[in-house]
Parts: sequence; C-alpha cells; structure tokens
Amino acid sequence: MCSIPQPIADILQLARWAPSGDNTQPWRFEVIDERHLVVHAFDTRDHCVYDLDGHPSQIAHGALLETLAIAASAHGLQAIFKRKPESEDTHPDYSVELFSDEQLLPDPLLPYIEHRFVQRRAMRTTPLTELQKQALQDAVGKDYTVRWFTSGGQRWRLAKLMFDNAKIRLTLPEAYTVHRDIIEWGTRFSEDKVPDQALGLDAVTLKLMQWVMVSWKRVHFFNTFLAGHLIPRLEMDLIPGIFCAAHFAILSHKAPETIDDYVAAGRATQRFWLTATSLGLGLQPELTPLLFSRYVREKRRFSQSAAAWSQAQMLAEQLNQILANDAPRTLFLGRIGLGALFGARSLRLPLSRLTVPD
Repeated sequence: MCSIPQPIADILQLARWAPSGDNTQPWRFEVIDERHLVVHAFDTRDHCVYDLDGHPSQIAHGALLETLAIAASAHGLQAIFKRKPESEDTHPDYSVELFSDEQLLPDPLLPYIEHRFVQRRAMRTTPLTELQKQALQDAVGKDYTVRWFTSGGQRWRLAKLMFDNAKIRLTLPEAYTVHRDIIEWGTRFSEDKVPDQALGLDAVTLKLMQWVMVSWKRVHFFNTFLAGHLIPRLEMDLIPGIFCAAHFAILSHKAPETIDDYVAAGRATQRFWLTATSLGLGLQPELTPLLFSRYVREKRRFSQSAAAWSQAQMLAEQLNQILANDAPRTLFLGRIGLGALFGARSLRLPLSRLTVPD
C-alpha cells in the first residue's frame, strides 16, 4: 500500500477511533488524493441479529463521518460528505472532500476523540447538573431531544429493563456466535474485538464464561439447568443500571426512515458522547431493547426460540411504558455518570489495515 498523503493521514488516524457496535469498525478508507477520499462502509445484518436492517451500523457510519469532520477541523479543513446513490444499502459509499476554510477553528471536541470509551461498570449516582444536561442537549442539535431518567425509581425501571433484555441476549441461539466472535479472552486491549477485561465482570465469572462459550451446547446447558445467565446479567446490567447518574434517550423529531436519517443520528450521537467525555462522564450504550422492540412492532421473527419471542414482546411493552410509546422515534439509549477509568478497552485496527488501494 502506498503511503497516505497529508493531511488525510493525520485525519484518518483520529477518525478511526469512532465507535462501532462490538468494535466491528464497519468501514474502509480509499484515499484518492490529499483532499479527497471514499469511505467504503458496510453493515453486519447478514450475520448479526443486533444489526436490524443495518441501522445500528449506519449510526456508526454517522459517528465515523462526524469524527472525521472534527479531525479535519484541526487542519482548517471543512469535510463535505456525499453518499453515492449507486452504492448498495448494505455497502454504502461516502465521498469525502476537504475544503480549506480560514475561518474554521479546531472543534472543541477534538481533544476527546481518543479518550472516549465505553464505561460498562457501575458509576456514581451523583446527579448531572442542569449545565451538563444543557451541554449534552446542545451537542445533539435542534433536530433531536434528550430525555432523562434520573430518579431512583426511573433508574430501577431502566436497570430492570436491561436485566430482562440481557436474558434474551444471553439465551438466544442466534446471538451465540456474535458473542463468541467479538470477545478476545485474557486481555485488556483488542484492536478489533472487545477485551474480556472490559466487560465489567469479575475474574471468576470471566473464567467460567470463557469455558462455557466454547460451544452452544455448554451455553444452553448452563442457562437451562444452572441459570448461567444470572450473574452476568446482575454484573453487566442490573447493578450498573442502578448505579449511574441517569439513563437517557435521544429522540428524533420524526421517526427515521432512510440511511441518511440514521447517519445523521450517528453524527449527533457522537457529538453527545464526545461532549460527555469532555465533562468527565462515562457512557454505556443500551441499544438492544430498541432493536428487540422494533422486531416485535414489525412482527419480524428474529429467532427460532418461541421463548425469546415471548420475552421480547414483554420487553417491548416495558419499553413502550418507559418511553411513552416513543420507541419509533428513539434512536439511542444509554446510561451515563461519573466513574473511575478502568484499564481495559477496545482499540482500533491500524490505518494500514483500514485502507484499501485506490
């Protein structure tokens, strides 16, 4: 591969730190010249039950484009994006052109791109201030509204929702291969997966989970006869769901319909997340209840398991009550709060592996 010209090399070194589901990094870069590149994006709907119609991947694509724009601002460059209409929905291509703008200042969120991470562990229940909430609302812009769930009762309801949701995830045959393939065991860092030590589980549970996840037969046995899903749900969902400052939902003013709607939501969400990082706040996405709720709402079977479908129906009803029937407009769920940094996280593939020949 030929060397990447500047300033695109520096811009892409930062842009690659954009978040994506399970650190899949669903994009590759084709550099045309020092002011022009193409982002070859893709989704994982063909093998990932969580990537319904590719929408979660499209939100990640938006986060990447926003991160790229922020990185370009460090060089006084404005990034203009255009989705190529001839590209497939499953593999959208984005043309990126960089234009000099003498009036453009470095984006204030620039220093936080590499420091943003997923906080899966319990956080402090210290309430967010009104100034923090306003900064986070300002971050998503006028087309989106942030709804907060801050009281003890509200946090309990969301924690219980995530606890129930996790039972579906951990007992779902169609999710087993996803979980098996995205965890890198015995490590604090991973370039293209989630390191086990960043999952928020204690050491004994991690060792047991590693042994169990060797095969679906073991997983099914432990879940059926030994309630093997219970401790992971407690440690990763219920306890952190209670011990946080708040849960939040990002809603669009109208239900998203197109790829561009989801990409725009991803750009807004990334600004929200980077703003949270700038405020010293940790964040954990909680997207899967939205996905299971949509499967139910559209009567689309996602599993051969009748029990999973029944559980998803109850989950959808819980979510509708919490969101006051606004689930179709809700693009992102998460929890947020102050919390100590933990020395394990997902890294990113090196730029040499993310770049394709022109």
